[in-house]
Amino acid sequence: MKSACRLFFFLLVLLLPLLIRGDCDCASEEEDRDKKKALPLKLAAIFSILVCGGIGVVIPILSKWIPFLHPDKDVFFMVKAFAAGVILATGFIHILPDAFENLSSPCLDPKPWEDFPFAGFCAMVAAMGTLMVDTLATGYFSRRMQSGHGGKTRAGSDATSDVEGLHVHTHATHGHAHASVEVLDEHDDDGSAQLIRHRVISQVLEMGIIVHSVIIGISLGASESPSTIRPLVVALSFHQFFEGMGLGGCIVQAKFQLKSMISMGLFFSLTTPVGIAIGIAVSSRYDENSPTALIVEGILNSLAAGILIYMALVDLLAADFMSPRVQNNGRLQITVYIFLLLGAGLMSLLAKWA
Repeated sequence: MKSACRLFFFLLVLLLPLLIRGDCDCASEEEDRDKKKALPLKLAAIFSILVCGGIGVVIPILSKWIPFLHPDKDVFFMVKAFAAGVILATGFIHILPDAFENLSSPCLDPKPWEDFPFAGFCAMVAAMGTLMVDTLATGYFSRRMQSGHGGKTRAGSDATSDVEGLHVHTHATHGHAHASVEVLDEHDDDGSAQLIRHRVISQVLEMGIIVHSVIIGISLGASESPSTIRPLVVALSFHQFFEGMGLGGCIVQAKFQLKSMISMGLFFSLTTPVGIAIGIAVSSRYDENSPTALIVEGILNSLAAGILIYMALVDLLAADFMSPRVQNNGRLQITVYIFLLLGAGLMSLLAKWA
């Protein structure tokens, strides 16, 4: 069910080019259009972004086998702070300004688009919607898990709760319990609730990232200007690498099974390359200055910005920075502040090119 919903959402976003046709007289801003030179750059972009995104999402996942990167270590908090800064800057610096630019374009009818800040409104609605999904899903899964544990026995029990991909399993043998990375002790209610929360966070965050990734992929693939594509290839490669680190950190804390980790990692890594491929396919009909394109992209960008800003501030930064582990360690507290500023600063710098 979880994979089906994710696939449906992905396909829905991919239908964007079918709605965007050249129905506006606004001239394209690209001046040095050269289709023959642009195509090799687009193919290079697919490879580069795919590899960088894959490496970024895999690095935190390797903590399962590399003790140095384990979630219990201070280094993991630093990596998450850096990645959260990247995601926060992505929402504020990269996506939201684009949304305001799209929805305030002179190609749109002044009424109603100049009469109301739709970009900010959509971002606000997305943030509140994310809060509702976050709390409702966490509460629902928690109640399901607690009701599933109602008839459990003490020794020799083998209780399993499977809630939308959430596996909570204990196996008692010779009077003691065994737990692996994907296993959570059913008697630890606080740990169970926290695990559910991490799983909800990782999936909602992935949805927000995917919306933006597909849009920028289609935009790059539809471009015919080599001078525009060259800096975008480098900037978007770093962009996907850093975003992948943020998502990978959430996936690790969610303690998914290896199959689910690989599925989520591949899904993230492929979104922008697939978007580029679609952009190449529809480049002859795609007009980014058409009213339909501006409205659809502007609204989707606004929604993605609201989701990512909420996730970065509430589910990533607040959760870690207010945890006893950080609050009781002055050196770690200062260090995660530095990594947060570094991640946000580097991603903000990339806005010069992308």
